[in-house]
Amino acid sequence: MQKTRQRIIEYLKRHGQATVDELSEALDHLTAVTVRHHLDVLRREGLVAPPEIQHRRTPGRPKYVYRLTEKAEALFPHNVSTLTGHLLSEVKNLLDAQQIDVLFEAIAERMAESIPPGPEGEPMDARLERLVAYLNEQGYEAHWEPHPEGFVLYTSNCPYRGVSEEHEELCTMDMHYISRALGKIPRRLEHLMEGSFSCAYLIEATQPETV
Repeated sequence: MQKTRQRIIEYLKRHGQATVDELSEALDHLTAVTVRHHLDVLRREGLVAPPEIQHRRTPGRPKYVYRLTEKAEALFPHNVSTLTGHLLSEVKNLLDAQQIDVLFEAIAERMAESIPPGPEGEPMDARLERLVAYLNEQGYEAHWEPHPEGFVLYTSNCPYRGVSEEHEELCTMDMHYISRALGKIPRRLEHLMEGSFSCAYLIEATQPETV
């Protein structure tokens, strides 16, 4: 990221919010025009929220303050993967294999229920569009392509990376809710965890519906 914009993000993270004048002073007295330019770029990238009016307690013009978005918060280090890994390890120590399968299937069912339902008799390409939209909201960087045997769904990012390497149940969970969403059992062709550039799932056109 461009250095000045990185400094703006770091300042907003430390202080919670800031005006253009405050940012100008913090950035070695950059002009207000330059600061606004960088803020506009960050807003277009979804990292800074639109300015909010903050009324003064004393007479005078209201000031506009800028804050980071949730997307920007993801730029900073966090320990979620480590914590999640520890929690999953403890759960697996407490449950037997069958109970673990039931647990992850239940999670997959809940995730599948989050995908907006389509009309009865919906064609597979429309189902894939709905599924891809949901997966991309969850950070999978998904898309699909036609295939001689049907369709292939690609996910080029793993939201569980850092955890799924030790807990393959998460990959199985993905397979399960993809199956629930599409009404067909996918066959995995490629796997990020095995060094591929994406996970790829074949949805065979001739396969009977599961739902």
